[in-house]
Amino acid sequence: MKQSLQRALTMAKTQLPYLSKTFGLVYRAAGFLTAAGFVLLLIQGLLPVASVYLTKIIVDGVADLIRTGGGIPALLRLLPAVAAMASVLIGMEVFQSISRWLRTAQSEQVQDYIHTRIHEQAMRLDLSFYDSPDYYDQLHRARIDALNRPAALIENTGALLQSLVTLLAMAGVLLTFGVWIPILLAASTLPALAVVMRHSLRFHDWRLRNTMAIRQTNYYDMMLTSREGAAEMRLFQLGPHFRRLFSDLRARLRREKINLARDEAVATAWAALLGLAGMAGVLAWMGLQAARGLLTLGDLALLLQAFFQGQRMMRSLLGSAGEIYRNITFLENLFEFLALTPNIREPHQQLPHPGLKDGIKMENIIFRYPGSSRPALDHFHLSLPAGSITAVVGENGAGKSTLIKLLSRFYDPTDGRILLDDIDIRTLSQEDLRRHITVLFQEPVRFHDTVFNNIAFGDLEHKPDLLEIEEAAKAAGADAPISRLPETYAAVLGKWFGGAELSGGEWQRLALARAFLRKAQLVILDEPTSSMDSWAEVDWLMRFRQLVTGRTALIITHRFTTAMQADVIHVMDQGRIIESGSHKDLLSAGGRYAASWTRQMQGGQIADD
Repeated sequence: MKQSLQRALTMAKTQLPYLSKTFGLVYRAAGFLTAAGFVLLLIQGLLPVASVYLTKIIVDGVADLIRTGGGIPALLRLLPAVAAMASVLIGMEVFQSISRWLRTAQSEQVQDYIHTRIHEQAMRLDLSFYDSPDYYDQLHRARIDALNRPAALIENTGALLQSLVTLLAMAGVLLTFGVWIPILLAASTLPALAVVMRHSLRFHDWRLRNTMAIRQTNYYDMMLTSREGAAEMRLFQLGPHFRRLFSDLRARLRREKINLARDEAVATAWAALLGLAGMAGVLAWMGLQAARGLLTLGDLALLLQAFFQGQRMMRSLLGSAGEIYRNITFLENLFEFLALTPNIREPHQQLPHPGLKDGIKMENIIFRYPGSSRPALDHFHLSLPAGSITAVVGENGAGKSTLIKLLSRFYDPTDGRILLDDIDIRTLSQEDLRRHITVLFQEPVRFHDTVFNNIAFGDLEHKPDLLEIEEAAKAAGADAPISRLPETYAAVLGKWFGGAELSGGEWQRLALARAFLRKAQLVILDEPTSSMDSWAEVDWLMRFRQLVTGRTALIITHRFTTAMQADVIHVMDQGRIIESGSHKDLLSAGGRYAASWTRQMQGGQIADD
C-alpha cells in the first residue's frame, strides 16, 4: 500500500501540468459556461452551512416553545427562520438543477471541441504514424478514454471546491465544540483517500496494459457485425471463430475488471467502517455532554449535522480528488496525442510551385517503411517527362505503389531526392504540392454520400458545378451507371444511410471521375482498370489519351493493355527499374516484360491480379 501511494504521489506531481492544460482547454471550449458553473458551485457550497445553522435555531426555538408554552407569538418568532430554511432548501434544488443543465451544455461543447482537435491532429500527422500499432493505441486512448475526461475533470474540480467550502465552514462550526472534533473528522476519512489513490492508479495501469486488447475486441465485434466482412464471414463460416476470439478476450478483460472492482469495494468498506468508528466516538461524546446538561437540543442537532455533513463532504472531497487524479492520468494520453509532431516537416522557406514544365526526376531513391529492414525502393531512378504518359509495371511487392506515396510526399525518402523542374519537392509546401497532383488510388474510398459529392470531393476548393461534375463522370465512363440511378447525381450511395449500391467497377469509375475533376498537372493512376470488365476497359482506354492531353501522367498497372497506352513503360522488380521502353521495344528486347506478355497471351486473357 505504501509503495502504491508513493508511486501515486510521484505520478500526481508529474501530471500536475496537465491540470492547467485541461482548464485552458475547457475554458477555450466553453468559457462562459465554465465560469457560471463555478459560481453556482460556490453558492451551493455555502447553502448546507446555512441549513445547519437554521436547523439549530429552529430546534432551539421549538424546544423553547414546548418548554414555555409560548403560544402563537413565540411560534410567529420562528417563522423567519422557517422561511429562511425553506428558501435555502428551494435554492439548493434550483441551483442543483441549473448546475446539471450547465454541466450538460459544457460537456457537449467540450466534447465537440476535443473532437475537432483530435480530427485536426489526425489529419496533420503523416501516413507513417498509421504504420505503428502504438499510434493506434494512442489514438484509441485519446478518442475513447480521454474524450469525456476534460469536462469530467472540471466537474470534479467544481465538486471539490464546493465540498471544500462546505467543509471549511463545517469545521468552523465544529471548532466551537472542541479542536479535536475536526481533527477526528479529517483522520476518519484518510483511509478513504488511500483507497481512492491506490485503485485509481491500478485501474489506469490496467487500462494502459489492455489498450490493444480492447481494440482487438472492437475489431472482432466489427468483423461480426459490419457489411464489409459479411459475405466472407458467412461463406467461410468464420462466425464461430470470431465469436470465440471475442468471448475469450472479453472474458479475460471482464474478469480482471471485476477483480479490480471487488478489491476496491472491500477496501472502501473497511475505510467506511473506520469513518463510522470516528462518528461513533463523536456521538458517544455528544451523549455524555448532553447528559451533563452542557448541550441544548439545538446544539446536539447542530453538532450532529455538522459532523455528519463534514464527514460526507470529506468523503465527497476525497472522491472528487480521486476522480481528478484518475482523469488527469487519462488526460495525459490526450495531450500526448495532441503533442505528436509530423515526420514530414514543412520547409522554413517555401518556394513557389514551378508548374511542372520540364518533368519529375527521382534520383537515387532509397526508402524503407517504418519498422521494415527491407528497402521498398533501392537506389531507384525514374524520370517523368512533362506532358508524357509513363507506365510502371511489375509484380506485387515490387514497390510500384510506393512511388505514389513519395511523389505525394506522404513519406520522405530515406535517401535521395525527388525533383520537380529541378526543385526538390521538400522545399515546397505540402498543400501546394498536393494541389497540383490528382491520384486514383488502388483502393479508393467509397464515400457514403451523393453521387455529386463523391465526384466533387476531388476538387472542393473550386466548388464545381453540375456541368463540371457531369464532364468528369463522362471522362471516367461513370455517366452510364449514374444515369441508371433514379436520382442520378443527387442519389445517395452506400448502405450506411440507405443509399444505392454500386459494383466494384462502378465505384472505381466514380473514383476516376473524382481524380479527373481536379485539373492537376500530374495525374497518377494506380490500377485504373483493375475493377473494370473488358468492355468498360476498352471504352475507357479509347478516350484516355485525350483525357490527359497536356498533362503528365503516371500509370501503375498489372494490365499490359493499359500500359500499352504509355509513351514509355518501366518494369520494376525488387525496388528497381530493370527494363524501360515502349511496348514494341520491350517485346523486341525479349526480357521480363516480353515473357509476361507471352504468358498472358497464351493464357488467353489479360492478367488482373
